[in-house]
Amino acid sequence: MPPNILIGQVWKNQQSGENYLITRLYNELFSTYAVLRKVGNETADGTRVKVEKSAEGVVLPGYVFTQEEK
Repeated sequence: MPPNILIGQVWKNQQSGENYLITRLYNELFSTYAVLRKVGNETADGTRVKVEKSAEGVVLPGYVFTQEEK
């Protein structure tokens, strides 16, 4: 689990197994949202997911971080 979510990270949808790219992050009142687009389909509309924070880092409900941390 990464400590922060950054634009350009790839996350995998737990239900479909498809990879999604973080294309935008923004704050709305006291919440942070990530906009994800399916990898390979850049013309599709983005999916908005609320970022959840935990002691270990950040989480996108229904998605798993797919890249190795350095």
